[in-house]
Amino acid sequence: MTRQEVNELLSPILVELQEKKKEKGLTFEKIAEAIDRSELYTAAIFYGQAKPEEKDLEALSSVLNIPKDKLVAELGPSFFPLRGGLSSSPPTDPTLYRLHEAMTVYSMPIKEIINEKRVEDPAGARVKITFDGKFLPFRRW
Repeated sequence: MTRQEVNELLSPILVELQEKKKEKGLTFEKIAEAIDRSELYTAAIFYGQAKPEEKDLEALSSVLNIPKDKLVAELGPSFFPLRGGLSSSPPTDPTLYRLHEAMTVYSMPIKEIINEKRVEDPAGARVKITFDGKFLPFRRW
């Protein structure tokens, strides 16, 4: 899926977030540090897949130089993420397809291993899943 195809699926405010990120030469890691969130959660905000809190919007406003009122109006209390609404199923993008395939094949085994190894924590049960495999590049025939 090209950047243009993704942008066509995103609301104008999410496209603006992406553009400001690029304009400022920032990574999701750097933005996450600045707003005190995880890198993945931060990236999910930029794709409309996570609901930011007001403190997130305030921090994003500061980091990206977008008026806070605009972010609150677009991504505030009335915003609800459309989870998973950015690709077809199965996805046609090679990277997304591989992730989809991995979850299709391994979701139940992963679930069972999580249940066997989960350790309760006062801050709430957490799990870390790492995908470690050969990246297969897209080839044109």
